[in-house]
Amino acid sequence: MVAVTTSDPATADDAGRDDVGAPNDAVAAIAGSDAASGAAGADLPAVAPTSRRKQVIAGLVTLVVLVIVFAGILPKFGNYADAWAVIKDMSVLQLCVLAASVVFSIVVYVFPFQVALPGLRYGSAFMIRQTSFTISNAVPAGGAIGLGVQYGMLAQAGFSGAASSAAIGITSVFNLIVTLALPVLGVLAMLFVETPTSAEVFGALGGLVAVGVMVGFFAAVLRSEATAHRIGDLLERLAGKVFGLVHKTAPTGITAQIETFRASTVDVISARWALLTGTSFLQQFAQFGVLLVSLRIVESGESTQVAVAAAFAAFALARLASFIPVTPGGLGTVDAGLTASLVAFGATKTDALAATLLWRASSWIPQVLLGVVTLIIWRVRSRHIREEAAQRAAAA
Repeated sequence: MVAVTTSDPATADDAGRDDVGAPNDAVAAIAGSDAASGAAGADLPAVAPTSRRKQVIAGLVTLVVLVIVFAGILPKFGNYADAWAVIKDMSVLQLCVLAASVVFSIVVYVFPFQVALPGLRYGSAFMIRQTSFTISNAVPAGGAIGLGVQYGMLAQAGFSGAASSAAIGITSVFNLIVTLALPVLGVLAMLFVETPTSAEVFGALGGLVAVGVMVGFFAAVLRSEATAHRIGDLLERLAGKVFGLVHKTAPTGITAQIETFRASTVDVISARWALLTGTSFLQQFAQFGVLLVSLRIVESGESTQVAVAAAFAAFALARLASFIPVTPGGLGTVDAGLTASLVAFGATKTDALAATLLWRASSWIPQVLLGVVTLIIWRVRSRHIREEAAQRAAAA
């Protein structure tokens, strides 16, 4: 099972350089320092490095998409000048409420990862998650880099590669399930406001089916070793047939990967599935809280207010755009979907655009800046560990 991060969703310390782009070097450096200091971490899994060419291409694609969205699509919903005029008229009280909602969302962002890795302290989890967020959401093709640095930071915190892989995999799976479940909850919430459209109902049913299939799959895998083995064999046979149709070599080792995933996660998921589910939903609801506060700040009057249920439905549907892997963290694609959804659910075009811009700035900029700070702290600590290890080695 490959562990991936979605909206987690890190960065790379290339030991001898100040740029990012070599997660294997980062992992190797930290693993080496851990071994010297007696910490666990020598069994870190290999992470495929992201090539410079891929990063450049991803950067160009991101730039094109952002230009299309922010210069072409969003101005059709409203005028930037009007939206800014609404935003800059915030009162001190409104600014304080918005700041409180942002702080709360940052605080709870750590919880799912902490639950997935027993023994991980909040401070360490906070540094890992914030650094990971910055790289994955601000660096083109930063997912692989972020994954490598998560392993390195966890190794420095004393966790083995197996435990780190399990925690990253568990967090990713539950985040995916919750994100797919949000539109279902959104449509159910809309029942208290108005009758959902057929498209919204079909979208919710699709999400419900997807969640059911995923939950059923993972429940079957975790049920027993024999069931996991049978599922792996079935997937390998299906992969062989599908790849055979296009005359490609089918991937191997699917069964072993599923069995490894089960062995490393079954205890944690069995004991903590309720906490994992609750904290994953809390993380999403906290993000929605920032949006709702932003929307209430920019709305011009009672008659233009979008119902909470409708705003949540817009948020839930827009979150699905984060699965489109063209920009880091769904930057641009989520914004376009959110603005369109808010307008569809009754917001004025200016209010929808202003709320989206305020939500994006409030939820993205503070966490990225925090991630830069935590990255710097981690780099300094890493160097100190390596220097101390070198001194001990020289003394020996």
